[in-house]
Amino acid sequence: MAKSKKNNIAYIDGANLHKGIKTLPWDFDHAKFRVWLLEKYNVVEAYIFLGLVSSDKNMELYLRLESQGYILIFKEVVVNSNGRTKGNCDADLIVLLMQHLYGGLFDKAILISSDGDYIPLIKLLIHENKIEVLVSPYNRSLCSIILRRSNVRIVYIDDQKYLLKIENNNYLENKKAADEDGTS
Repeated sequence: MAKSKKNNIAYIDGANLHKGIKTLPWDFDHAKFRVWLLEKYNVVEAYIFLGLVSSDKNMELYLRLESQGYILIFKEVVVNSNGRTKGNCDADLIVLLMQHLYGGLFDKAILISSDGDYIPLIKLLIHENKIEVLVSPYNRSLCSIILRRSNVRIVYIDDQKYLLKIENNNYLENKKAADEDGTS
């Protein structure tokens, strides 16, 4: 009997992913990450929640992420008195995941974050047997202790270095090719 493929969905805290991969001593490849999610966890849809910052650099990033197979969910950002932007997307991620959960739209959820604020959601998903894994953008020592104490299986991006890092030769070749056609 053939094993049927699962219909798993990834929910990515974009700010947490961005901050986490900045702590890595190697360059993270978003395209390889999307393929890894598909091949390792049967992720058919990968939602990434981001604060919308209108700049040429960010617009290029958004287009690149979409071309790599991510579904972008934007939240308007606010600028505080220090000039820092804040686009807290946690609630948006939770609401969409809950809509999908109760709509029966996935077999298992994959959550990408190291934020302990998600612990009530994780406990619910564990209770419902609807979480495959938590993927932490931060290493073990920086991942929330509340998450590490939960019963959720955690995979650390840093442990996937050889699968998810940008290869310098390929990166430079891809960048050169992209620059030649006016993209990056």
